[in-house]
Amino acid sequence: MHQQMCWLSSSGSDGEKILHLQAGPGQPWRPYTAFPQYSVPDYRIPGGSKGWATYQKLLKAGWRLVPSARASEFDSSTYIESNAQANNSD
Repeated sequence: MHQQMCWLSSSGSDGEKILHLQAGPGQPWRPYTAFPQYSVPDYRIPGGSKGWATYQKLLKAGWRLVPSARASEFDSSTYIESNAQANNSD
């Protein structure tokens, strides 16, 4: 099973990090909100991490967490595509 999670910035390296998912080998990293079949509503906590509730659910389901610094090792084009999609989802 190749299902991975990673916390990536939504706007460059110093932006707020949100949960991104990679559902299969070679697929791009996409914001968790692009996967309605996996995502759950965020907790209503001011300043809370976007995707934390989804992260907890998927971690229990066996998804693997990839360090942010290593995300590009799994797909070289993912970071640019995920940022574009995250910016379009606002």
